[in-house]
Amino acid sequence: MKNENLVPKVRFKGFSDPWEQRKLGELFNERKEKSSQGELLSVTINSGIVKFDTLDRKNNSSADKSNYRVVRYGDIAYNLMRMWQGASGLSMYNGIVSPAYTVITPRTNTDAGFMAVNFKRKSMIQVFQRNSQGLTSDTWNLKFPVLKNIRISIPKITEQQIITELFTVINNLIAANEDKLEQLKTLKKLMMQKIFSQEWRFKGFTDPWEQRKLQQIAKVFDGTHQTPEYVSNGVPFVSVENIKTLKTNKYISNNAFQNNFKIFPQKGDIFMTRIGNIGSVNIVENNKDLAYYVSLALIRPEHIRTQYLAQYISSQNGQRQLWRRTLHVAFPKKINKNEISKINIFYPDNVEQEKIGSLIIKSDHLIAANEDKLNQLKKLKKYLMQNMFV
Repeated sequence: MKNENLVPKVRFKGFSDPWEQRKLGELFNERKEKSSQGELLSVTINSGIVKFDTLDRKNNSSADKSNYRVVRYGDIAYNLMRMWQGASGLSMYNGIVSPAYTVITPRTNTDAGFMAVNFKRKSMIQVFQRNSQGLTSDTWNLKFPVLKNIRISIPKITEQQIITELFTVINNLIAANEDKLEQLKTLKKLMMQKIFSQEWRFKGFTDPWEQRKLQQIAKVFDGTHQTPEYVSNGVPFVSVENIKTLKTNKYISNNAFQNNFKIFPQKGDIFMTRIGNIGSVNIVENNKDLAYYVSLALIRPEHIRTQYLAQYISSQNGQRQLWRRTLHVAFPKKINKNEISKINIFYPDNVEQEKIGSLIIKSDHLIAANEDKLNQLKKLKKYLMQNMFV
């Protein structure tokens, strides 16, 4: 009879045998070679083993590297003091690491890629935490003599290798999408710099842009200063933390809303954070009631296109002006309604505003689609890590 506790929930077709429980000391040997020669490597929590010179980090390594540990391609290295936080990884390089790391090399019938993924699972990290020694979290460490006695469940080598291949594909897809997303964000930033500095113009548009104070082309309002009494259902109440979506699980009563607000948000208004991370914006998409705290300013465009104004405020030029008018001696930093009203807005005629707005919206949609794809890949990886292992 199968031991159901040793069978994963998700499995490749053709595999049905229960996994075996083995001690890590049966699967790995500690590599004890030392050398001062070789490329310096580092073990990170998020990216595993990387070349040190790819990190934006000061090199504090010892001049005398005679005690540094040798790492070979296919080894796993982990941080003695941070294994309980997931600081381990499979090495794709030959090199050396600080004595703060332990290097282990797989024995026959142990796939290092499979084990590297397994070591990153939440349940395994908890096991490493329970076995780490030391009086406080600052001194917890997991040396190989303790690590080797930890029991782990593994399948036969063929299934290990197939699981490794799957996670290699997923990790490569995630890395590629992260790189693409970063490039899209960089492109949008460059595009906004060039457009709002007027270095780039649409063909056929040559007229000079106008310059106005924000108060000449829009009205600016503050949210309520009063701490509200929340109710289970009513008018949604948004603040700084809701700026990206304008969605919240906090509500105030309709009476409180009517009594505390003279200006009700309407479709086409712009919310802008005025405390902390100043200058983040979002556009109100409908005329449903929405209450807002003083940490947000409500901007109502009157002689300018909403999309253009929101994008201008988010541009380098808009952010720079807000920064100069921010009260920096306060914590958190803040900017008052009158100072927001005084920032200068440069803008072309309505037709060019529409073209600029449309272009940047398309860029935002492309970025959002890639963020969604990346999140889906990460969710898939998380699901498989929870369900393809025992």
